[in-house]
Formats: sequence, structure tokens, C-alpha cells
Amino acid sequence: MFDTIGQIFQGLIDLLKPILLPDWRALIDLLPIFLVIGVVGPLLSLLAFGWFVYVVRKPRGGRIPYTDPQPRPAEIVAGAPAYPPGEPYCAVDHLVYPFGATGCEVCQRDLAVVCPKCGTGRQAWIDTCGTCGLVLRIDRTVPALRPAGPPPGGAAAA
Repeated sequence: MFDTIGQIFQGLIDLLKPILLPDWRALIDLLPIFLVIGVVGPLLSLLAFGWFVYVVRKPRGGRIPYTDPQPRPAEIVAGAPAYPPGEPYCAVDHLVYPFGATGCEVCQRDLAVVCPKCGTGRQAWIDTCGTCGLVLRIDRTVPALRPAGPPPGGAAAA
């Protein structure tokens, strides 16, 4: 009976011997495979995931071509043309030009501008209003910015 138990115990030890006392040489030989699976594999997975996210989220339209703004006809209000304040216009041809223009392309005259602060008209090449002193210098490359509220300091212009 003790021989049977000894044989069973010896069989169990022989079964567990590769687990309890591994062959270190064979494990060292498997180290490159473990590195590929444990390091390079996750890095490649993250790279593929990042590429996928980029492809899904990138803008679709491509570049928007720049078109030089053209003069547009002025709005007619009560039978007379209404010119927007701060934009150059030609009173002869009733055209509103883009910001930064100073001469009419049709009649070759100087353009006029209505001051957005006081409503006084002046020539477009003059960048300071003679009535209120507002400096309105707008180039073609600079976008027009409109204030969101009253000027800083709490005092509103009357």
C-alpha cells in the first residue's frame, strides 16, 4: 500500500517537475517571442488604432479655395440704396465693395464709407472719422471684428 502511495506521489512530482523546476535555458530562448507578443504587439495595436481614429475624424472637405470678394449691389430700402456702415460703397453705381477697397472699379471714382459710430460719410481712403475720431482702418487680409457688448469700463457710448 505504501508503494502504491509512493508511486502516485512520484507520478505527481514528475508531472509537476517542469512547472516547479523549469528549464531556464528553454525559457530564455523564448524571450524574443515574449517581447514580440508583450511589447511590439500592443505598440502595433495602438498605432493601428491611432491611424483608424485619424482616418475617421479627419476633415473631409479638403481645402477651401480663396475667392477675392466682389462688389455687390446695395440693398434698396424705401426706393433708396442703403449702405452698411463701415463698408466702402460707390454712390454712383450703388455697389458695396469689400473691406479695404478705396476706388470704384466701374466709374473709377473714390469710394465713400459711413462711420459706424456717428453715421457721418467720408471717403474710404481716409481711415479716421472727422466728426467722432473713430479710426476705421480695415485691410483686405484682416477680418472685421464686431464688439460683443459695450466698451470696457462700463461706459456705453452715447
